Amino acid sequence: MLSKQKIKFLKSLQIKKNRLSEQLFFVEGAKSVKELLASDWPMAGLAATEAFLQECQTFLGLRPKLEVFPATEAQLVQAGTFASNKAGIAWAPIPKRPTELPTAPWLLALDDIRDPGNLGTLLRIADWYGFQQIICSPTTAELYNPKVLHASMGSFTRVTVWYQDLANFLPKLQRPVHGAYLDGDNVHELSFSEQGVLLMGNEANGISPALASLVTQKVHIPQFGGAESLNVAAATAVICDNLRRQLRA
Repeated sequence: MLSKQKIKFLKSLQIKKNRLSEQLFFVEGAKSVKELLASDWPMAGLAATEAFLQECQTFLGLRPKLEVFPATEAQLVQAGTFASNKAGIAWAPIPKRPTELPTAPWLLALDDIRDPGNLGTLLRIADWYGFQQIICSPTTAELYNPKVLHASMGSFTRVTVWYQDLANFLPKLQRPVHGAYLDGDNVHELSFSEQGVLLMGNEANGISPALASLVTQKVHIPQFGGAESLNVAAATAVICDNLRRQLRA
């Protein structure tokens, strides 16, 4: 069974400094745990209810050396962040950050996205539209924040994330940068190249002035109703959809 010491350890991973010192993160709930089990990501351990372990026998068969701890729902709630958890908590090593330049034709760059839920949703959107590489500014929310991982619904296992000073990093990519602005050109009328970067800015302030000179094409989503603005994740999905639709045409 899951010991009090292990519960205390898992609870400690809710704090960023402990994740960094241990070089471990955790995910919780059926969807995220199954996504992690099904991926090729190395895992350090799994605490789960007996019912969930039975449900995951196929995945567990692929990980014969994984340390598994049977646990009650109450223990999972105590160790994690959910108000209820009938499935499990899995913990895994934080990989070394990639050092090579990204090579995907289209990249998503995020400038100062502070809300963990937004970052997790952006990972999910990127995964949906086939953006497998994301570049984040150092002030963007931490990838391994539990709220980010939960909102990504497992997409973090399929999307590679860099944290870089965008002002220095974007010029190295040598490709056009499309930035989301309120005064940009209509996304419905733009022609996208085969390669590029889509740059999305902070929830309240947009793209920072320090990056404005790097934007080669300002992009605007036309408004047809009375809403003041779009959430950054919703705006990213709209632009990605137009981009993908055009490149497939």
